[in-house]
Amino acid sequence: MRAVPITVTALAAAFLLTACGGGDDSASGDGESKASGTACAAGDLTMAAGAVNAAPAAGDTGNVTVTVTNGGKACTLDGFPKVELEADGTTVAVPHDEGAQAQPLPLAEQGGASFTITYVRGEEGGSSLAVKTVSYGLPDASATESLDWSYGAVALKDGDKPDASVSAFQVAGD
Repeated sequence: MRAVPITVTALAAAFLLTACGGGDDSASGDGESKASGTACAAGDLTMAAGAVNAAPAAGDTGNVTVTVTNGGKACTLDGFPKVELEADGTTVAVPHDEGAQAQPLPLAEQGGASFTITYVRGEEGGSSLAVKTVSYGLPDASATESLDWSYGAVALKDGDKPDASVSAFQVAGD
């Protein structure tokens, strides 16, 4: 009967040490973790459009998934990706998903992450944004990647805001 309480106690202690950063998870003995507290650099990441679930008609919702691959050392993605829609000389920022909360995401060397751009298709020629290009990048970086947008016009809400949102970074495949 005593084995169960000892096992539970040992598991609880191991969990607490892991949660509090206990144990030896330092990369070089300087206190920096292997997951790295270092922010990912745009130059080390490759971003590419992945799976697309295009909205077939006006009023329908579509999704464009962007994959991120780390070609550098382990780093951390933090915050929401920066996404902008470009149409006829106008650039409009896509807001982050109001229901999402960005969490620091450790990204191993050659590790992958993704984010999703969700949009509502607008009527061609109507009160919508005739998007030609979407640009995306890291939250505070000036460097971006661009993708030709072939998924139709994006509906507008409140007169001039795109009916679109961007998710937080997540582990690729989640």
